[in-house]
Amino acid sequence: MNTGKSAVSGWLLRPSGWHVRAVLGLVLLAGAVRVGLRAPDGGMDNAIVVRAAEAWLHGRSPYADRHFLYLPAAVLAAVPQALLPTGVVRFLVPAGVTAGLVAGWLCALRLYGVPWRSRFAAYGLLGLALGFTPFGHLVRLGNWTVASAAALPFALLLVCRGRWTAAGLVIGAAVAVKPLLVPVALLFVFAGRWRALGAAVAVPVVASLGAALVMPDPAGFFTRTLPFLLRGDDAFVRLYEASPSAVLTRVGVPQSAATLLAGGAAAAGVWCAWRRWGRGDEGPSRVVECATMLMLSAFLVSRPSYDHYLLVVLPLLLAGALTAGAPARGPWFWVALVPQVPGFAWPWLEPMTRRAFKDAATLCLLAGTVGWACAAGALRGRCGVERAGPYPDECGPVRDERSPVRGV
Repeated sequence: MNTGKSAVSGWLLRPSGWHVRAVLGLVLLAGAVRVGLRAPDGGMDNAIVVRAAEAWLHGRSPYADRHFLYLPAAVLAAVPQALLPTGVVRFLVPAGVTAGLVAGWLCALRLYGVPWRSRFAAYGLLGLALGFTPFGHLVRLGNWTVASAAALPFALLLVCRGRWTAAGLVIGAAVAVKPLLVPVALLFVFAGRWRALGAAVAVPVVASLGAALVMPDPAGFFTRTLPFLLRGDDAFVRLYEASPSAVLTRVGVPQSAATLLAGGAAAAGVWCAWRRWGRGDEGPSRVVECATMLMLSAFLVSRPSYDHYLLVVLPLLLAGALTAGAPARGPWFWVALVPQVPGFAWPWLEPMTRRAFKDAATLCLLAGTVGWACAAGALRGRCGVERAGPYPDECGPVRDERSPVRGV
């Protein structure tokens, strides 16, 4: 790991004291217990999926609720919760969401070779829990975005170890639960890893087809959910969407112009990711920046797009803060996080229905920061190293010239 050696990075990489880890554990536990005491159903978003599972258990269509936006496989995944006592679910769900976010953070650290017991590991997670509002939102809602937040760092870690097919299986499993990581499939296309792409596609397709066969309305996802997602015309949902195409219309921009601007920004982001992969230097930064740029591009144009989606990419970006040239080394990365500092009241944006403007500002600034880092990385690759080509070596270091480490 190239940290751009400094006294500060050396101090952060040293082991943290037991008291720091104790405080971190207490903060995470308190957040989960607090949600369990206040939310009898484990969180509003989790309750939607559980109600869909209960509807299926009683012979009804899970897609009768238009707010159930997941693939059929998610219904079967929620069945265990539907069978558990409510008193167990209300504490189990926030604890599980917290554990998923911790797992994603640990995988992100492992990508960059940062020790789990280091001060950076402890303070970074503490900063996410206390200083980033969407962290608390995700735990409180019990949203299944946590599956993607844990799966993406794990999949990229597998990629960096050359295990592309295994990474495809992980992405596919996450998509089967919630189709949020679909844009990451482009990473496999960039790399020419067709077996991994096939695994990422096959897992949710097989799981959803199998689940659909035992449902009373097997085509409900296509006849109800997909049209709802494409229209995005739910008045309640629109108030919380962070996509520029949703936010700009709230300040008077015509819908066609807002959609065009958001689509253009997303296309530019995909182009930046492609250039970063094709001309990027080897290392975990290349994989992380490509994947996060693809996800941020999707968030710019997708409907809906919520603040807690940022937890899919932010831990990956933050974990690279000790690496020279990383997006988190730039000032705009931290400026983008300012609107998400809890407890600070922004003028005219105090109501919850207006926080989408703050979320959109964070999303756009993060996308611009990562896009700039991708362009800079591509330029470094063109000027300083050979073109990577479609079948690059894995991210890990080569131990000697006779046994290069290569992908699966």
